[in-house]
Amino acid sequence: MTIRLYDSKAQALRDFVPLREGAVGIYVCGPTVQSSPHIGHLRSALVYDVMRRWFEHRGLRVTYIRNVTDIDDKVLLNAAETGEEWWALAYRVELEFTAAYQTLGILAPSYEPRATASVPGMQELIARLIDRGHAYVADDGSGDVYFDSGSWPAYGELTRQSRDHMEAAADADPRAKRDPRDFALWKGRKADEPASAVWTSPWGDGRPGWHIECSAMSTRYLGPEFDIHGGGLDLRFPHHENELAQSAAAGDGYARYWVHNGLVNVGGQKMSKSLGNSVFAAELLSLETPLAVRYLLGAAHYRSTIDYSPAALGEAAAAVERIASFLERVERRLAGTRFDGAGAPVVPDAFGRAMDDDFGVPQALAVLHDTVRAGNQALDDEELHEAAAAHGAVGAMVQVLGIDPRDEHWRAADAGPASGALGVLVERLLAERCLAREDKDYQAADRIRTELADAGIAIEDSQTGTHWSLG
Repeated sequence: MTIRLYDSKAQALRDFVPLREGAVGIYVCGPTVQSSPHIGHLRSALVYDVMRRWFEHRGLRVTYIRNVTDIDDKVLLNAAETGEEWWALAYRVELEFTAAYQTLGILAPSYEPRATASVPGMQELIARLIDRGHAYVADDGSGDVYFDSGSWPAYGELTRQSRDHMEAAADADPRAKRDPRDFALWKGRKADEPASAVWTSPWGDGRPGWHIECSAMSTRYLGPEFDIHGGGLDLRFPHHENELAQSAAAGDGYARYWVHNGLVNVGGQKMSKSLGNSVFAAELLSLETPLAVRYLLGAAHYRSTIDYSPAALGEAAAAVERIASFLERVERRLAGTRFDGAGAPVVPDAFGRAMDDDFGVPQALAVLHDTVRAGNQALDDEELHEAAAAHGAVGAMVQVLGIDPRDEHWRAADAGPASGALGVLVERLLAERCLAREDKDYQAADRIRTELADAGIAIEDSQTGTHWSLG
């Protein structure tokens, strides 16, 4: 039961060996709360939610830290454009992210530190870098502090770049840099920035640079060396490269494994403001049930790029409906029999092998749907023992993936006005069909069944009555 994962730094699959036996510490770069969450944010958070669930399923105690970057150039810029206080904008957007995560059933982190609450730790780390000769205070009186990229020979090791071929760092005003590739650790106060976005420091009033924030927060809650650092592929450079350099230069072991999730395209194109093709969380969640959205964003391998389209969302909705229909069908048929509840909730070996192999969700889902098909066939053949076993296995698989349609979370999330109206209409048609059958008007009964089927609604007659489902 060894879990293997792809380490971006090694650029290879590695057996996961935890730093501390029986436990795993994970740090994931959370959102910079500058604007509303979009589909890419949801996909990234969901990737690490599934990883966390699988580690826990395999018996590891997970400490999961996901930060909130609530002070940043973009936060200040967007607040200035909207006329809000920067901290009010940051908190409002943070609540949007939290609501979207909760709607998708993403487990809350063990702790979620904000950058603004972690400034003392950042200053301590900067001081260590200065003392070790890997950072310098600008000599122009600006209060800026920079990481001296030339002082650290391993700089570029995460992304396997030569420093000689790196572009200039664009994270700060280069007013006092010794080298354009040096990056900001502390940004001296500027006249046009609000006084509320300023902290005192030994080098002058100012605020932290982006990269130092995550180095300080991860080590504060997981220690100077921890197991896994995760984030989106777009963060590898410069953010994660700079994190690794400054933490290692300060003497910390830092992350033993680096994991990066793929990005999201829309209609075959990279999502961007300039193209106007961003799909925001609120929009996506208005199109389908949260369960269908979770399935869609979690179905591909975490390292792959996914291409969002309305058709793909529809396919995800159909997939979760097939799973839900199977579970309901088995539970109805086995109710009151000796097989009622007999299926052991154990994931199949093939499912476990897929998840252990770099969290192979596509292969794991193939096992899930094969089990659903086999279970339905067993039910058709009145092989109740096999149907019960399939029911138990499916239940175990959907639970560990966080997509169990029987979970009260999804029932509450899906109980919107549209689903309620649909239920009223279908139940009325089923009542008409029942009356037609009682009157031996089989032509009318068949016509209603056909109309429902044409609308994508399947019905099943059983000893306990007639039941309907989508798909």
